[in-house]
Amino acid sequence: MLLAILAELAPKERFALHALHVNHGISPNAGHWSEFCSALCERFQVPLSIEAVQIAPFRHLGLEAAARAARYASFNRQAADFLALAQHRDDQAETVLLQLLRGAGLPGLAGMAPLGTGGLARIPVLRPLLGVPRSEIEAFARLRGLQWIEDESNAQTVADRNFLRHRVLPAMEQRFPSAREVIARSAAHFAEAAELLDTLGRMDLERCAAGEGWLVSALQALGPARGRNALRALCRSHGMAMPSTARLNELWRQLSCAREDSRLSLRLGSGTFLRYRGTLYLECEPGEASPALCAPWQGEESLALTGLGGILNFKPEQGKGLSVERLRSAPVSIRLRRGGEHLQTDARRPRRTLKNLLQEHGVPPWRRSRLPLIYCGETLVAVPGIGEDCAWHARPGEHGVIVTWERSHASCGVARPATSSVRK
Repeated sequence: MLLAILAELAPKERFALHALHVNHGISPNAGHWSEFCSALCERFQVPLSIEAVQIAPFRHLGLEAAARAARYASFNRQAADFLALAQHRDDQAETVLLQLLRGAGLPGLAGMAPLGTGGLARIPVLRPLLGVPRSEIEAFARLRGLQWIEDESNAQTVADRNFLRHRVLPAMEQRFPSAREVIARSAAHFAEAAELLDTLGRMDLERCAAGEGWLVSALQALGPARGRNALRALCRSHGMAMPSTARLNELWRQLSCAREDSRLSLRLGSGTFLRYRGTLYLECEPGEASPALCAPWQGEESLALTGLGGILNFKPEQGKGLSVERLRSAPVSIRLRRGGEHLQTDARRPRRTLKNLLQEHGVPPWRRSRLPLIYCGETLVAVPGIGEDCAWHARPGEHGVIVTWERSHASCGVARPATSSVRK
């Protein structure tokens, strides 16, 4: 039905339509399904791509979840502005019941959204039929003379969703005839409440923010329920899978009960929460970086350092930052800390060890070994977030460059700059 409607709308609304069939290779009839899709798309004159996927890498998730993960990985590879899926109201009711039985919170009980990410990294997902019951879809298809294929596995009740579809929901409808409609309506209420809680969580995080982290004392002042809600919002904003209730409760327990000067390190999914000097930080998995890193800088405005999980930006300024003329005296390179480095950021103060400067500026210990250092020849001239060596400052009217380090982990989806220029 969805393909027929979109094919009819495409020339009127002037959008390009392309169909994708994902062959999971699970059913013995998978080849026949591909042939059916080819014939159907040919009838509607819609271009079709058929992609065979491997579910083996996702087998640990279980067959149904593995197929979904492989399918969505295929979706993410498509060059499209939107992905349109044909889930309907009955699917929504099943999803909400499944989430309820899994002990999900409000975001899970909200089910599927008519417009959202749908678990995809970059393509918005449209579900235009989400409010339409399956019975109406089948009636439309028969009226238009459309054919469709039933996956034979849908008749089996081994899978949880199929059990709900064939056993639970029919029994519920004997007593509550509008059960599917009411459950779907409740999902909309849950979605609205979840959005409000997420908004509150983001507001609380802004109030608790301290540089690149969040003040533990401010989080504690929110109280348990609101504090855990803020932590959930933090996970969502970093693109992390939502931690289990047990793990989230453990994080809150450690934040609430530990001494003010205590350190914390707790892994939750793709991120690790750490505490330093009364501030909570969230670190995501960085790439591999060799201690012998020596990346050349040849005048680029930005330099991606994938192994360090960020980008060095070089912003031209007059009379500020590093002297461009002095930087031309020797090759400029980016290196990592090895110990024993010194820097004089203020002509009125003596040269100091980088270790002391990092401590003074409150740089968390786990970030110090991965902080890019700027060298000209064999001389350390700048450290983002700390400053430039005063002997290398640009003079008034002289061309200068300010170096900033922007952490940008793909698994976090967050990037915040740290500047090497501390002068106003």
